[in-house]
Amino acid sequence: MNLLLDTRLLLWAASEPKRLSAKARALLLDPANHLLFSSASLWEISIKNGLERSDFNVDPRRLWRMLLVSGYRELPIASEHAVAVNELPNLHKDPFDRILVAQARVEGLMLLTVDKLVAKYGDGVRKV
Repeated sequence: MNLLLDTRLLLWAASEPKRLSAKARALLLDPANHLLFSSASLWEISIKNGLERSDFNVDPRRLWRMLLVSGYRELPIASEHAVAVNELPNLHKDPFDRILVAQARVEGLMLLTVDKLVAKYGDGVRKV
């Protein structure tokens, strides 16, 4: 299965794996699953790191390299993803989360999230 990780889950997987649920750990460690991250997550981390948010205190360039070396695949933001945001119901206001949902839907991926609001999008989204 192709799994797209939301930003929070991505940060936990990279630097705080003990925060992952057993369900998340099992999915991330299953060799049958392909792990992806969105360039939107790196953008979000860069912005929030620049705002000196302690929960985003990570070097985005270092994280990007580490994810690629660890076998994650990068999912760039395409125009089709941006346009698909318009089709989403207004369940969540965060633009980074909304683009992740749109990317997952357009690309036929499963978005893994720890956010209960994001999980309300249903199809293609799984709370772990």
